[in-house]
Amino acid sequence: MSFEENIAQPQKYVGFDTITTQIENRLLKRGFQFNVMVVGRSGLGKSTLVNTLFSSNLTRSNGRHSAAEAIEKTTEIKVSSHVLMENNVKLNINVIDTPGFGDQINNEKCWEPLVKYIKEQHSQYLRKELTAQRERFIVDTRVHCILYFISPHIKDLNELDVVCLKKLSEIANVVPVIAKSDSLTLDERSELKKNLQNSFSKYNFNIYPYDNDELYDDERQLNEDIKSLIPFAIVGSEKEIVINGESVRGRKTRWGAINVEDVSQCEFVFLRDFLTRTHLQDLIETTSLVHYESFRSKQLIALKENASNPNRQSSALQSTTTTAAAAQETNGQVGPSLSAAQIA
Repeated sequence: MSFEENIAQPQKYVGFDTITTQIENRLLKRGFQFNVMVVGRSGLGKSTLVNTLFSSNLTRSNGRHSAAEAIEKTTEIKVSSHVLMENNVKLNINVIDTPGFGDQINNEKCWEPLVKYIKEQHSQYLRKELTAQRERFIVDTRVHCILYFISPHIKDLNELDVVCLKKLSEIANVVPVIAKSDSLTLDERSELKKNLQNSFSKYNFNIYPYDNDELYDDERQLNEDIKSLIPFAIVGSEKEIVINGESVRGRKTRWGAINVEDVSQCEFVFLRDFLTRTHLQDLIETTSLVHYESFRSKQLIALKENASNPNRQSSALQSTTTTAAAAQETNGQVGPSLSAAQIA
């Protein structure tokens, strides 16, 4: 049986075109959830950049303030939650900081807590989806964006960056940035960016935004323009300074003043517009439709295979139950483990 699309214009106004307004009103009432993880060594300005991006005091530095302070022994995960309101739009934002990352003499496997956390959020979401009486709106703690901070004082990616970017870009939307780019001359910045872009291509990193056949031509062109800028060379500042009689966000140094919103000095504005004004919803949707869907599919296939063969111990099943249990403990909840028979 085949169906032909027959588009007709109603003879009188019906009113179904207001459905977009109806959807908007419901979404405004519920608000939006955005979870951003910041990854990089201490001292690269991660907290400052997040606060600058959202013009709010969302997080404070968890790094060292002096050389005498003890460094974190291992990579930790610290989450701070906030609610922002702008023109009647409510944004619930979780900032996931990773103090201790890359600060050791031996940084072997320092990315493991990050990968574990991201997968735990997927596992927790999957468990809630599969419960008999699931919530109407599941609280979304999945990581929608990872801002990966690269030191400006390198010539190319080091071994830690290569491994970590590879691991993270396979399971989340990764956006690399060159931190504190004002410490470089324009020529030095251009050379570093070119070297990093070549390395991204060499190691075949799955850097966001992704190619998609469903995009319109203008959207595809926008993504190409963004890819040409990645990694963004950024400067962050929470302070207001006066330049030529105008109050701007920036920093004063002995050599002059840095205006973080001046595109001739850094690419902060491009990063901000990319994250909040053009791709915020796409980051959320891509997390759900690409990364989470891949995780969900693998877990359900493994669980069903395990259900059909009771004698087989599925490592995927063990991973699901273990990470879900850990996520429940984190939220102070204790419940029965998910079994393969429940979804077979």
